[in-house]
Amino acid sequence: MKTVSEAKTYVDLILPVPLQQVFTYHVPENFENEVSEGKRVIVQFGNRKLYTALVKKIHLEQPIYDTKPIELVLDEQAVITPLIFKFWEWLSGYYMCSEGEIMKAALPAGLKLESQTTIEPDTNFDTESESLTPTEESVLQFLQKQNKASIQQVCSLTKRNNAYPVIKSLLAKGAVHVEEKIKERYRPKTIAHVKVSDTLVGEDDFELAFDSMKKAKKQLDLFMLILNELNHFAPGKLPSTPKKELLDKSACSESTLKALEKRKFIEIIDIEIDRLAESNSYAAISNLNKYQEHALNEIHGQFRNKDVVLLHGITASGKTEIYIKMIEEQLKTGKQVLYLLPEIALTSQIITRLTKVFGSKAGIYHSKFSDAERVEIWNKVQDYNTENNNEKYRLILGARSSLFLPYKNLGLIIVDEEHETSYKQYDPAPRYNARDAAVVLGKLHGAKVLMGTATPSFESYFNAKTNKYGYVQLKRRHHEIELPEIVIADIKDAYKRKLMKSHFTPLLFSEMENALENDEQIILFQNRRGFSPFIQCRACGYIPACKHCDVSLTYHKFFNNLQCHYCGFTNNLPGQCPQCGSADVQTKGFGTEKIEDELKIFFPDVKVGRLDLDASRSKTGYEKVIHSFATGKTQILVGTQMISKGLDFENVSLVGILNADNMLNYPDFRSFERAFQLMAQVSGRAGRKSKQGKVVIQTSQPQHKVIELVKENNYEGLFKLYINERKIFRYPPWYRLIYINIKHKNRDKAIAASKQLATEIRSTFKDNMLGPEFHLISRVQQYYQLMIRLKLDKSTPPATMKNILFEAINKIKSGNGNASVIFNIDVDPY
Repeated sequence: MKTVSEAKTYVDLILPVPLQQVFTYHVPENFENEVSEGKRVIVQFGNRKLYTALVKKIHLEQPIYDTKPIELVLDEQAVITPLIFKFWEWLSGYYMCSEGEIMKAALPAGLKLESQTTIEPDTNFDTESESLTPTEESVLQFLQKQNKASIQQVCSLTKRNNAYPVIKSLLAKGAVHVEEKIKERYRPKTIAHVKVSDTLVGEDDFELAFDSMKKAKKQLDLFMLILNELNHFAPGKLPSTPKKELLDKSACSESTLKALEKRKFIEIIDIEIDRLAESNSYAAISNLNKYQEHALNEIHGQFRNKDVVLLHGITASGKTEIYIKMIEEQLKTGKQVLYLLPEIALTSQIITRLTKVFGSKAGIYHSKFSDAERVEIWNKVQDYNTENNNEKYRLILGARSSLFLPYKNLGLIIVDEEHETSYKQYDPAPRYNARDAAVVLGKLHGAKVLMGTATPSFESYFNAKTNKYGYVQLKRRHHEIELPEIVIADIKDAYKRKLMKSHFTPLLFSEMENALENDEQIILFQNRRGFSPFIQCRACGYIPACKHCDVSLTYHKFFNNLQCHYCGFTNNLPGQCPQCGSADVQTKGFGTEKIEDELKIFFPDVKVGRLDLDASRSKTGYEKVIHSFATGKTQILVGTQMISKGLDFENVSLVGILNADNMLNYPDFRSFERAFQLMAQVSGRAGRKSKQGKVVIQTSQPQHKVIELVKENNYEGLFKLYINERKIFRYPPWYRLIYINIKHKNRDKAIAASKQLATEIRSTFKDNMLGPEFHLISRVQQYYQLMIRLKLDKSTPPATMKNILFEAINKIKSGNGNASVIFNIDVDPY
């Protein structure tokens, strides 16, 4: 019988799976001194799968089931601190998801090792005792030559999508064996360097080398250049030189260098470098004007009693200069700062601005970075040490995922453009709002949170008005420039009078001509990408639709195809109607691509750019578009809501909003709030530096109250007009919304499961529940989707509802035929 001292050590692990539990494993004796809370370990989960897991708790309590051992401890020090675990626990409880799902979202992919099945030949296999098919024999010979191969390689060799039958047969015959190996995704970035071979030591060695190359002049010239670059025979010689730079200087080919390597005169080595560009040049911090100085002092005063302050500053009022001052104050005290931005397109300009001020202290983190780059930033933030006052990466600029970095001494979180919907994660879980999560993260670290915007969300403004947040206003533009003049162009009247030039009213077109004559720039806003929303046969009315979603296909002229913006399905543009055969098929409506196309016809000598999702898919795509416009190479910029997100251009005198009606008529309780925010933000791009700008809003509803409020720049009026309506109909900020989404490929199963769930939870939520009902788009990516809406009193925290909802969901999923039904819970949908 084991004594207490001999009792097994157990660990509760978080695994990256969507299950509402931790998993208990035991620790083998050889790992007992290595394992600790917050470290990553490798464990077997299921029959053969290996996963990276996080140690959450170490204990001696033996579970009622037999436990598996941990296979490997990956870290020398913990990658997750107790404070981060607390943050994850709050996210898991509030947003009703598992800690495993948060782990998947939080850790860069490079820190999550993946299982890769490897096939190896069995050295004891007797080829004469077992008969093999030609395919099996080919696979075995390949394995014997390679020693091992992945399943993907075997599939390629056999030219089959599924090589498992061949592998299974070879396994049964004992010809091969399968091993689960762990593949590390992160690889440090390296640059090839050239060094002189260690075999060349004395003068005699070099003399022999020179003699041997008398007939190979190119090799000799390159070798002499290498020696010269390295100052090889001088006291301060360099160990190596970058290969690319060397080849550029020599004008020699790669083959000449390879020949020197083959002769063993040089060695080509890989040297690890930092992926992340650094800046050692620092720009002076601008002095604040009296209005900014007053706002900064007010913020400091509010922070004495409040942990969160909302800075409500009109467009171009200089909020960023205030942020810079506050960042400087925090960095001087040795603190870390997180600067949250809603959109990657925003980071290009802001990053350039802040790195000029803070140099290598600033680091950037967002999802467009490669896995390896994200791991590198993670490690640098984690390595921050207050004792040695490490200067690097004390300021992090990033999108919502940067909340999960392992901060050690966070002093300030800035949430720029706090109203933006991009802060909300939709799929997959956790479906969190980075703005709200930042408040909790700040509280855990004892850090202050500053939210800034020209058009606050109703939720944040309500919190400020009810004294939950501090509130500071900045009502004057920087350099005393007036807000742009906003004029309304009546589309309905222009169409009636037949004065429209394609999609431009006479007023907008005239203003565009004037701006171009004065060498000024123009921004045109149309919140729909593509060439046209759909095409239609004029003979029979047929509209091509996506075969996976209940939505029409959008025409993209650049690709000359039809695309679904929900699932990515594409189809060729039909030459004639597939239903009736008519050739009279026309485009309907307009998107950014069509506007760009028409502008090139109207203004052939003017360079037109486009900023939307299609133009900014790559990591540098948006930067190129923005840089071209910022430097004046592009004169007209057409874009979706991406152009409304805090971009700053000096020479923009005119902004045109091509169709305000789409925003006003969207079926959502936030449509008026969003329409105001978008129009006000886009309008704010005009006249930011030297003179007052002009905004033309095209609409068929010129008397609409929201249009009038935008013209007056009256946010307070908007809030007062609609806040009581939100209370009457039980919407945020008075109440908390929770949406339960039910999905299945079979329509009847989706309906049945949603009705079962509604029946299960109706007794708990009573009149606070609406639905089930189909989504606005009832089928997406082959899944029919229904929704149940819960409108709850804010005093009821979602964490208390989590058990009730998951108990009901698990009961339904365990029922006959419901295992494949998907249930998603979205707290505070945005």
